[in-house]
Amino acid sequence: MDVIPAIDLLEGRCVRLYQGDYSQSQVFNENPADVAKQWVEEGASKLHVVDLDGAKAGKIVNLGAIEAIASTVSIPIQVGGGLRDRQSVQQLFNIGVQRAILGTIAVEQPELVEQLCQEFPGQIIIGIDARNGLVATRGWLETSEVLATQLAVQMQELGAAAIIYTDIHRDGTLSGPNLDALRELADAISIPIIASGGVSSVTDLLSLLALEAQGVTGVIIGRALYTGDISLKEALRAIGPGRIQDIPPNLDFSAFG
Repeated sequence: MDVIPAIDLLEGRCVRLYQGDYSQSQVFNENPADVAKQWVEEGASKLHVVDLDGAKAGKIVNLGAIEAIASTVSIPIQVGGGLRDRQSVQQLFNIGVQRAILGTIAVEQPELVEQLCQEFPGQIIIGIDARNGLVATRGWLETSEVLATQLAVQMQELGAAAIIYTDIHRDGTLSGPNLDALRELADAISIPIIASGGVSSVTDLLSLLALEAQGVTGVIIGRALYTGDISLKEALRAIGPGRIQDIPPNLDFSAFG
């Protein structure tokens, strides 16, 4: 399973929000490129970058910071936040980003998503951010009437390469992933699912590993890495390459469903 460190950008700095609340942000580093370099040095094979200002503004805001990250590391980067037209997506690919994450336009402009999936096959990921099972848009500031599973099925049909599922009530809380919602989503679609939100421990990671056969192929970790609740090396040992030999032999998997 892919372990993907998150780098959230707000006013050019690396921050974390609590449940997507912009007023509850904590700055972890003034230089996001240094953070990216650190995660690579600790073994990251991919990075997840979110332009929080862009998500609110509806356009890329932290392009300079994103470009600095892309030029600092050689591993694949996926970026989301405010990508609501073709030009923005192309702009990211031009500076070395490998995958673009679309959120709001998946609800509001599915025809554009289909066009982008056709033009950039394998490079378009859909970010589904759910609040009580309903999809939130515009930087989580609005909640639609669209069910997360319904949107996932539609996006799969349009050619999306993967789904990133975030439970907003879990995000930034270190309260554990929403396993029931992930199972429901995995039952509905066949494209890869990347879990996001709430991961706080190796136990959480192992609970997600139990869903790998159902299509949950990756996990994004944010706050827990920055607070030290989880080390990236520890996470990679638990669910990354070589994980089987590193899992404690007396671990009771029944607790993970």
